[in-house]
Amino acid sequence: MGSFYAVLLAPIAQRGEDRMLPACRTPGELNDPPPFDLTPDEVEGFVDELRRFHARFRHCFGRSEPRDHFFRSMMGQFSALERKSIEPIALQTPATSIRAMQRSLSDVAWDEAQMRQTYHHLVAANLGELDGVVMVDETGFAKKGQDSVGVARQYCGSLGQVETCQVGVFVGDASRHGDALVDKRLFIPEQWFRDDYAARRAKCGLPADVTLQSKPQLAAAMVRDLYAEGVVPFRAIVADCLYGNSPECWTACEACVGTVPFVSIPEDTRAWRAPVATHHRSYRYRGEQRSKREILRPATPACPVAQLAQALRRGAWDRRTVAEGTKGPIAYACARCRVTLCKEGQPTQTVWLIIKRTLGDEPTYWYDLSNAPLSPPLSRFVW
Repeated sequence: MGSFYAVLLAPIAQRGEDRMLPACRTPGELNDPPPFDLTPDEVEGFVDELRRFHARFRHCFGRSEPRDHFFRSMMGQFSALERKSIEPIALQTPATSIRAMQRSLSDVAWDEAQMRQTYHHLVAANLGELDGVVMVDETGFAKKGQDSVGVARQYCGSLGQVETCQVGVFVGDASRHGDALVDKRLFIPEQWFRDDYAARRAKCGLPADVTLQSKPQLAAAMVRDLYAEGVVPFRAIVADCLYGNSPECWTACEACVGTVPFVSIPEDTRAWRAPVATHHRSYRYRGEQRSKREILRPATPACPVAQLAQALRRGAWDRRTVAEGTKGPIAYACARCRVTLCKEGQPTQTVWLIIKRTLGDEPTYWYDLSNAPLSPPLSRFVW
């Protein structure tokens, strides 16, 4: 917990002259890399800034001891230690004891909801923009032992392979002024809910009310909570195909009225080129009157979006330069078209299909969906 909030220190600079964050990420082109040329003199007052940041969360702790241990943990995250667990941090800071610091961060309760809301206000004040972007993704943390909650043999994104690790789902916020993490959830693998894991659940202190949830379900809950809170402004929601392929996650994004999702999908996702003639058929299910959307007349079978991309005429593609690479500009060909998604042979949403491909004779393709016309300023997020 302490290490998570130590990572979330992007907006600690409160003074305009401070250069801990770039003043603007987009002084010229939209994709200019941010300047980050700090010198030793410019970080001389960093500890004082960190103390002021930490003071914003005083009201989240009931006692001064856990509050002080929390600050020491934050300091340890910025140290040169190779292992930034509690014991090495406690040994290099004036903590009363290693055990006291461990108990403070594992057993002592603090108001996490208030802490998160306070942090969100700081993010909004320093980085917030009405056309900001919320990003959803997961990552893994390699673990050598078996005693951490949720640890299992599973895919670890940071290593690019299946390994013993924990996996977390994260939500970040980005704008022209910078980016920061704003929420997190720990993914608990299915085997952790079996009877033979009861002793491990008790040893790790896993709350009894925690239930099995998929990564898209965790992401959907965080997006809904962030939108309902209304503190951090955002206009677009982006996620990879794990979340773009989830109806629950897509529904959560659509429920955020006034925002636009841009979610990746697999190349074998089936769809029709819109429009498709449909009607709503009424039926009863378990005594309830329901309706569903069906094709009105026989139509061309839905095909993979990869096939739709291949069928686009040459004039549909637009070349875009997205960044300056070490060997010159990095450019892609981009196109969009209206499609109606297919699920179990029946149409669902009609959305924009946004396609990006590399240049050359053997291009690589990426596919995204959006539920709104790509008018400025939203179109800049696609490319």
